[in-house]
Amino acid sequence: MAENISFTMIKPDGVRNGHIGSILKMITDAGFRIVALKFTRMSADKAGKFYDVHKERPFYGELIEFMTSGPIVAAVLEKDNAVEEFRNLIGATNPAEAAEGTIRKLYATSIGENAVHGADSDENAQREASFHFARSEWYDKDGKCMG
Repeated sequence: MAENISFTMIKPDGVRNGHIGSILKMITDAGFRIVALKFTRMSADKAGKFYDVHKERPFYGELIEFMTSGPIVAAVLEKDNAVEEFRNLIGATNPAEAAEGTIRKLYATSIGENAVHGADSDENAQREASFHFARSEWYDKDGKCMG
């Protein structure tokens, strides 16, 4: 199943700018099934743990500040080759370099405020999905709990 899921967050700028519905529609129109969905706000502690891999990077403090500046929408997505397919849908981190029609080209305003997060590997998709959701919060296409 690892290659069939990805993890995403609609970041605080995407939420603040009113793009939740449009982004979720793009995701489902691209053939992804939403397995788990949550509207929440990360604490500084939780954001710090989620982005621990970037702890030594110069942008870490700004990243934590930004990701805790407002609510997010976290989701586990299912589709064959989900990570790669989702990375193609969201586009490049820099919206100026993102392909036309991608989420970031349409909704991101800068490299830092780029509307969405997408897992970058099958392993990270599993780790990130498990970080935000218990398996008891995942549902199959028939509405049965996957936990």
